[in-house]
Amino acid sequence: MSRRIDRINDLLRDEISLLLSRQIKDPRLTGVISITSVNTSNDLRNAEVLLSVMGDEDARRTALDGIQSAASYLRRELRDRISLRYTPFLKFTLDDTLEQAAHILQIMDDIRDEQAQQPPVDGGDQSNSHSASNPCD
Repeated sequence: MSRRIDRINDLLRDEISLLLSRQIKDPRLTGVISITSVNTSNDLRNAEVLLSVMGDEDARRTALDGIQSAASYLRRELRDRISLRYTPFLKFTLDDTLEQAAHILQIMDDIRDEQAQQPPVDGGDQSNSHSASNPCD
């Protein structure tokens, strides 16, 4: 990705975050919503906005529906705030990276707990005794 697109992605993320927190008054957007990243196409006409929404699957879907219904409003506001030749069309997607990471950490904790409950495996000190009493020396 070019530096320009990276800067535009960061700018879009910041502006959309501000708009969501200050301008959008949708009752479906009650939980903690954060924009994890924005991926703009090379021609700057489309942008995928990845969202992280805290809550159960129902709350996440409801929040996504609320944000998608505000997409055209957000695009108009971005057009007024950001000076670009094209204001990108916004596609909102739920980002489940945090949930996947939490799931992996839970699995690792379960394995660690399981190993702590098992008795230690006795190796039988055979490797040390073999070299200590070697009759060929």
